[in-house]
Parts: sequence; C-alpha cells; structure tokens
Amino acid sequence: MRSQSVINVIAVFPSVMPGSALLSLQQELRRGFEALKAAKDTFDGGHAECQELVSSLGNLALQLKALKQVQISETPLSGFPCLQQRLHYKLSLAVDALLAKLAEKMAALQKVRDAFAQQVFTVVQLYEKNTDALDISVCVSRSAVSPSVSDMLEWLQDADRYYRLQLMQSRLLLQTLTPTGLTSMETAPNRWRSVRSARQEERIADALCQVSIFLETE
Repeated sequence: MRSQSVINVIAVFPSVMPGSALLSLQQELRRGFEALKAAKDTFDGGHAECQELVSSLGNLALQLKALKQVQISETPLSGFPCLQQRLHYKLSLAVDALLAKLAEKMAALQKVRDAFAQQVFTVVQLYEKNTDALDISVCVSRSAVSPSVSDMLEWLQDADRYYRLQLMQSRLLLQTLTPTGLTSMETAPNRWRSVRSARQEERIADALCQVSIFLETE
C-alpha cells in the first residue's frame, strides 16, 4: 500500500521524481526561463527604443525629400551660399548618426539573444544526453506547480527561434536604409513594427506565466 501511495504522489507531482537526471534538467530549465525573462525584457525595451530611432529616420527622409524638391536659389534664402548643399550634408550626417545608434542596439540585442540561445542549447543537450534515464511518461506529465518537461523544452526552443528571426529581419531592414534611399527610410517605421509578431509575443508571455510557480520551487 505504501509503495502504491508513493507511485500516486509521483504521478501527480512529477517534479519530485527521484533521479539526478531529472533534477539537473529541471535546474537547467529554470535557468532557461530566467534567461528568457531577461531576453524578453531586453527585446521589448530595445524594440521600442529602435522604433523611436527608425521613426526619426522617417522624419529625416521627409526633410531630405522636401529639400530635393525646393530650389533655394529661387527663395529669399538665396543669399546664403551653398545653403542647399549644407542642409543636405547636415541631414545626411543625422541619418548616419541614427544608423550608428541602431547598429549599436542590434549588437546589444545580439549579445542577449546569444546568451539565451546558449542556455537553450545547454538545456536541450542535457535532455538529449539523459534520454535513457528520463522516462517519457515523466517528461510529458504536468502538475499543479509545473508544466511538463516536453512543453517547457518546446517553449524555450520556440522563443529562441523567434528572437533569432526577429534579429535577422531587423538587420535586413536596416541594410535597406541609406541617406540616398529616401523611400525605404520613409516607410521604415511601419516595416519596423511588423518585425514583431503579436502571436509569438503572446505565446512567450503565456509560457512565462505558466512556469511562474515552477521557477519559485526548488
């Protein structure tokens, strides 16, 4: 009877299953989701900051277009020598400065994503190394305090793919932005918004919510 009771408890609370393999995997999963929380915060803030910079680029594109369409020599400002060229040069410098800031933001986000990806790799590698020691029924079991191991592995890998794709699309977009590509700069703010997926963001937020109790248990 006592053995049957222990089996029943284990079935309901798989997180207390004996075995160093499972305990080690759970520990790495916690680290993985802590890394995901940090990555999400950084990507949320970084995307918003970049959105402001890209919007500024759009405004500069409008100014450069307007400057091209006006002949200063035919206005009351004609008395200022080389004014049109000087204004174009100043606006071009502003574009270059914004692009440099965006490149810095991308580099910072890349470091965060790389750290998160490394943690996900560690978790998956540990799982694959110990598949023989981990019963499949344990890996797919959920409890009141913990999602299943299989679910958590899937959530981490999905988030890793999403942030990798987001960075790739962001870099490709930025490569289209130059002081001479006014149309690309003008449309960049709307294109930048589309880099993020509301569905994927919701899935990540939901995953973090579902593991909140798990992260507090040891």
